[in-house]
Order: sequence, then structure tokens, then C-alpha cells
Amino acid sequence: MANHVIVGAGPVGSTAARRLAEAGESVRVVTRSGSGPEHPLIDRVAADAADSRRLTELTRGADVLYNCANMAYTKWPELWPPVSAAMIQAARENDTVLAITGTLYGYGPQPGGRMSERTPLAATGRKGRVRNAMWRDALAAGIRTFEARGSDYVGAGAKGVISAVLAPALAKGRTAWMPGDPDAPHTWTSVDDMARTLIALARDERAWGRAWHVPSAPAVSVRELAARFARVTGAPAVRVRRLPRFVMRAAGLAVPMARELAEMDYQFYGPFLLDSTETQETFGLRATDLDVAIEEEARAAARPRRGADRLPLRPSRRP
Repeated sequence: MANHVIVGAGPVGSTAARRLAEAGESVRVVTRSGSGPEHPLIDRVAADAADSRRLTELTRGADVLYNCANMAYTKWPELWPPVSAAMIQAARENDTVLAITGTLYGYGPQPGGRMSERTPLAATGRKGRVRNAMWRDALAAGIRTFEARGSDYVGAGAKGVISAVLAPALAKGRTAWMPGDPDAPHTWTSVDDMARTLIALARDERAWGRAWHVPSAPAVSVRELAARFARVTGAPAVRVRRLPRFVMRAAGLAVPMARELAEMDYQFYGPFLLDSTETQETFGLRATDLDVAIEEEARAAARPRRGADRLPLRPSRRP
């Protein structure tokens, strides 16, 4: 029996598992392959999270079930509903808190790009509608649940603008082509802050029954993010140029992934601002300094990986 069951071993799930284990808590990580962090208090199990009977068995006796799963970006409508339903059933049958790793997709485009915990869910895109349906189902199930919503991730293991756009250009000494406005202010959420928020709110009954925003550093543009990333790695600042909007949309006619990215491109063609004031005031949580999160991601990228370029990295200036 584990006190905590985490579905998914991506950046957030792995970080949460390590944090809990290092605090002396027993953790079970559930993935299809049985992957996850190595630690004496972490039990890694290979299982299909969409199998509600199996997931219910694996959650027996747990205090918290964490939804930290990642689904193929092009198949959300097919893959998310059965996994979400299985987690809800497991939480209900075991009287377990369901802690959901959320996104900002459900809000859709907002005037001025600002979103607080009180912003209505108004998404019209299919990925936003999928996430909103999952949240409504969890609330309607009569379980103890909450959703912690964050913006694009920065930090160890994060998959986003740094890993997909900036780091490859920096490693090859090329221009980074940004599918969006490189000067628009954008909120970035630390992977570690998402994990810390999930753990803290799961233990606090004030969190249950609603969504909260993960405390995140003040918004900066992609161009500023690139400059900070270059300073951390000790490399020259990468040049960032704007990719015309029609390019990704035209590519989407033939490439499924490009189509999915184009659906969400409003997040990068104007301000995209997460307001986490209510979470910070209620739970006393604070955001990690953005430079710290950038350094964590840079260090992860600097580790040798088969078939990948290795980024230079100057010695850490942190104590």
C-alpha cells in the first residue's frame, strides 16, 4: 500500500514523486511501461490507467491520487476520457483525494490575455473542451478533488518553448523561429512549483471542490526568456524571429501536430497572463524565481543524451 498514487512519470509526476519520497512518504507511480524515478519509497508499476478496475486496486488505501498523465497531443478526445473516468472511479471507491494537474486551455482566448481562478471556462477548441469536460465530471462525482492549473512549463524535463524552439537553435548556432509574437508577455510555470502546489493542496481541505492557479513568476516574453536562457548556459543570445502565422496553419492541413499547435496559437500571439494571487494568499505558496527554473532546465538539457546535441553550461552561481 502507498500513501500516494501518481499516474504519469513526466516532469510533474516524477518531480512530485521525488518530493514525496524524499519527505518520507510512500509513493506508487503508475505508467504503461513501469517507468519513474528510482527511490526506496517509490514503487513503479506498469499498468493501463484507463483500466478502472486495475487503477482502483492500485489506489487502495492511498490518501491521494494524482493525475499527472500526459496524452498524445493529437489524440486528446480519444485518450483522455477513459483515463479521467478511471481516476474518478478509483478516487470515489477508495475515498481518495483526486489531485488534477490542469492547464489554462479551458479558458480559451481572453481579453487582454489575463486569467484568474474566477475566469469563466469558455474554450471553443477541442482540447479546451476535453479538459473542461474532465473537470466537470470530477466535480459531479461527489469526490474530494481540485485542479491546479499552470501555464507553459519551465524547469527540469519541461517540454515547451525552451526545449522545442530555443535550445535547438542555441545548440546549432541558428536563429530560433517562434510560432508567435516573441515580444508578447507570457507566464511560465515552474515544473517544481506545479508539483509543490499539487502536494500542498491535496493536504488542505480548503482546496477541494475548485480550481487554483499555480504560483508563477512575473510574465516575460519569449525574447527575454531566450536572453535569460543564454545567460545561464554562457552562450551568445540566440536570435529570435517571428514565424508567420499562416505557416503553421498551412502545415496543419497535412501535419496533425501542426494542426493541434495552430489551434492553441492564440497563447503566443498576444499576452498570456496567469494570475495566481488567490492561491498565493490562501495557501502562502510562492513562485520559484524564473532564472532558477531556467537553470534547472538548462542543466537537464546539458546532460549527455544519445542522438542529441549537448548545450554548454557555465558553473551554477547558486549556493
